[in-house]
Amino acid sequence: MSELLNLLDQGLLGLSGWGKVIATFVLVQISMMAITLYLHRDQAHRAIDLHPALRHFFRFWIWMTSGMVTREWVAVHRKHHAMCEQPGDPHSPVVFGLGKVLSQGAELYRVAARDPEIVAKYGRGTPDDWLERKLYTGHSTLGIWSMLTIDVLLFGAIGITIFAVQMMAAPVMAAGVINGLGHAWGYRNFESADAATNLTPVAVLIGGEELHNNHHAFPSSAKFSVQPWEFDIGWFYISVLKVFGLCSVRRVAPKPVIAPTPRQVDIDTLRAVLVNRMHVLRDYTFGVMLPVLDRESRSGDGLVKTARSLLVRRPQLLDEAGRSRLAAVLAASPTLHTVHEYRQQLTALWEQANVSNDQLVKQLREWCARAEASGIEALQQFSARLRGYLPDPAMSVA
Repeated sequence: MSELLNLLDQGLLGLSGWGKVIATFVLVQISMMAITLYLHRDQAHRAIDLHPALRHFFRFWIWMTSGMVTREWVAVHRKHHAMCEQPGDPHSPVVFGLGKVLSQGAELYRVAARDPEIVAKYGRGTPDDWLERKLYTGHSTLGIWSMLTIDVLLFGAIGITIFAVQMMAAPVMAAGVINGLGHAWGYRNFESADAATNLTPVAVLIGGEELHNNHHAFPSSAKFSVQPWEFDIGWFYISVLKVFGLCSVRRVAPKPVIAPTPRQVDIDTLRAVLVNRMHVLRDYTFGVMLPVLDRESRSGDGLVKTARSLLVRRPQLLDEAGRSRLAAVLAASPTLHTVHEYRQQLTALWEQANVSNDQLVKQLREWCARAEASGIEALQQFSARLRGYLPDPAMSVA
């Protein structure tokens, strides 16, 4: 009887209190690895290729700790990228409100995952073997009950608490923090067409997924960090797995290659600009918009001095009050109005559909010619740099 009571108290492992805390942390990290490496980077975006044995392990672990099905998770995530911040986005705080995504993010996921049209359209290319059809999909709660049993056997009665922490990890950190705060608060390296932000310093908790703005700028990149100070623990895992032949990288974000002197705009220039368009916009912000704003703000116009956030963000991401303030700022400064218009024209160039490469080359060439004739030094320097962009054959990104 005493042995049974001791088993219920300590579990088969007999760990100390701190031992159980560490074990819980490790178990949650395995779940984060499964989400960021397998579901996200391997299955949803094909940025990496995991070894089949790792894919099977992560699939099994996700079933045990959440009951999630690969095809459903991938489908919901792909639709999030396809419809980001628009009606139809399964879990956007812009659409549903931040409070609802933070408190009900997991339920928003489940609603979308139950839609057969979403799963059929966006879930292609995911596992469809006997295990997926007969076990993981058909008995989603069996894995969860099995995990509870294992936790109690290994850790004793406290295993119920450990199990609860495991069950809360994905809904709170992924569905809530990333899908909620990751589109509402934080900093942005790139002016992507959505409101995605980077959150720090929580990389060790959520697999590097907090670098959400970087990911939305380069969705098919296996590495989420782009700045020297950023740390993507998911990339660290990938680097270790590569050493043991358990993972291969298919794509990473491009790094601009720029000729030492300006070139004639040609098809190579166009291709390099299109691939590096997020870097191009960032260069425009720091090379044109902010220097011009700094110069104009010296005029003493208080309205212009407070315009930094308005000029950096894309107009479609501003609310009605922000757009009104932006219009007032641009009306107060003809130079800011000019460089703002040039940015809009440059962005529109790569957002066109059904336009031939020859036509795009012509448009880019004309844009550079107008910029260099504008009389605005920062804009002229940027155009010269833009004409130096070269394709990097070692890099590719979707």
